[in-house]
Amino acid sequence: TPTPSAASGTPTPPSRRLLGSAFLQEFRNWETPWAMEAMHMVALEIRLLAEKADRELVMSGKNPDKLQAAGSFLMKVFGALAVKGPKRVGALYVTCQLFKIYFRLGTVNLCRSVIRSIETARNFDFEDFPVKDKVTYMYYTGRLEVFNENFLVADQKLTYALMHCNPQSESNLRKILKFLIPVKLSIGVLPRRTLLEKYNLLEYADIVTSLRRGDLRLLKQALDRHEDQLLKCGVYLVLEKLELQVYRRLVKKIHIIQREKEPSKAHQIKLEVLVKTLQWLGITMDVDEVECIMACLIYKNLIKGYFAHKSKVLVLSKQDPFPKLNGKPV
Repeated sequence: TPTPSAASGTPTPPSRRLLGSAFLQEFRNWETPWAMEAMHMVALEIRLLAEKADRELVMSGKNPDKLQAAGSFLMKVFGALAVKGPKRVGALYVTCQLFKIYFRLGTVNLCRSVIRSIETARNFDFEDFPVKDKVTYMYYTGRLEVFNENFLVADQKLTYALMHCNPQSESNLRKILKFLIPVKLSIGVLPRRTLLEKYNLLEYADIVTSLRRGDLRLLKQALDRHEDQLLKCGVYLVLEKLELQVYRRLVKKIHIIQREKEPSKAHQIKLEVLVKTLQWLGITMDVDEVECIMACLIYKNLIKGYFAHKSKVLVLSKQDPFPKLNGKPV
């Protein structure tokens, strides 16, 4: 049965792939990259047509397998470009097309072999690739590092993508920031609200406010409100782990208030005070639970101090009780 694309005279994905294979065979025989733009167009068209075909297959109740086949073909294209000589400059574009396929299919583990080829092969110099391809590559590899919770590396890659992205392309800047902001929050860097408003990323607004205030209730409300959106984006679990930073801020605020009221005992915080503060925020915990959280903060060096167990008091260090994160992930 012909698909709508076939009926209109446009080749279906299998026939387009046959045309692509024939062109690839000829492309391998040419010593110069004079047909690189055409090769890139073939790669793009095969991916887009495969996506369209899979959507139509799903609608007709059939197994969508065209995008996976397109990925196999693009790996052959990548192999033809990942060689010594002038053709290698086109390899990163095809790599990015493969990333788009793997992310769409949920098979991001397949990205690793391509990344290894790009980053370890001696015949590639990253700076030789076109800027737009480098930006796309850094965006996708940065997202991979977010999934692996390698936040410092993710920060470097996504920041590179942001700094080198076309400043006129607000949609692409927004895509990058959607992942860069959770990474920045994880290493203690809070964005301004004007940035969130400019790029329509207000789903992060209350999360940022909760970190500034030490308001655990607001963090939970923000995560609940935007749960579906954040899960789809793949950053929900990253943001959920910001709880420790919120607890840290809460302890710091209590410390500041006590310093104003009773300077000599500012570094001593009764766990019962923390329990009552959390109750006021609508969070029910007993003393043992609060002690466990404070122990975790001390262990992760988010606060400096120790417990006086008999009196149930958190004793903060008199020198630098709240060390700066300095870009270290929590």
